[in-house]
Amino acid sequence: MVTTPLRTNFNSRPHEASQSPAFARFEQAEAEQRQIKHRQNLIFGALFVLACILSAYVGEVDIPEFVDGLPAFFHYFRDTMPEIGLTTIPQDVAEWYRGWDKWLQALWDTVLIGFLATFLGFSAAFILCFPASRNLSRNRGLYFVSRRILEIARSVPELVYALIFVFSFGIGPFAGVLAVALHTTGALGKLFSEVNENTALTAAEGVTASGGNWFQVIRYAVVPQVLPNYLSYSLLRFEINVRAASVVGFVGAGGIGQELMFSIRQFLYTDVSAIVLMLVLTVIIIDIGCEKLRHAIL
Repeated sequence: MVTTPLRTNFNSRPHEASQSPAFARFEQAEAEQRQIKHRQNLIFGALFVLACILSAYVGEVDIPEFVDGLPAFFHYFRDTMPEIGLTTIPQDVAEWYRGWDKWLQALWDTVLIGFLATFLGFSAAFILCFPASRNLSRNRGLYFVSRRILEIARSVPELVYALIFVFSFGIGPFAGVLAVALHTTGALGKLFSEVNENTALTAAEGVTASGGNWFQVIRYAVVPQVLPNYLSYSLLRFEINVRAASVVGFVGAGGIGQELMFSIRQFLYTDVSAIVLMLVLTVIIIDIGCEKLRHAIL
């Protein structure tokens, strides 16, 4: 007896599915979602263009004036560069860096200001970041206060803090340390709290279940997870603080900024380029050192 194989019309199933009411509703919902997303993209695009136009208006952006003044930008840098001859390179470089010993001492002060400010800011941010984390704070009032302290600390620029502390404590590096450290507290506290809020709390639940209090949860469950990110952000902040310490020197808060501001006011153009080059090389060295240190720690 010969059996005839059962033949199924597979080609008819997609057609039948496409004609089903459920599939039609799905296609309609998908088309509506595409239209909604298209409208949202148009609205956001229009708002972005409007924000750019308003920003350009408030900022008094003038393209023709920018084009006319652009050559002067390069002329200034050309004026700051010394004249170095091929046959008199050692003498010309020595004349260019005639104040290297004074500048090097001021630059070292800037690095120390940045280091101490980073250490103080890290310490304060480490204390405030845990009550400022939504998933770790058990007291809503303490959470609110901690958040506001961090916001106030980072909302004011270092230069403004430096002016206040110079007026309060006098000219010198102490004012620079306080100014940079206060802003660092707010910046690092914000970053640390976000790291805390992205941390898995399974280990914290285990410590709590075994009878641990809030401080033990932080010590044994949270800190081991977040400390590598803390160190990474702190090393980055140290590099930023070295540059910030050079800026606050413009208002008398110590460091290489005071020497740079003096050279700018006295129109000592070659001194400006010499100091800026020393600062750039210092930041590069710090960046390379921090990168190696971060990899070694992690």
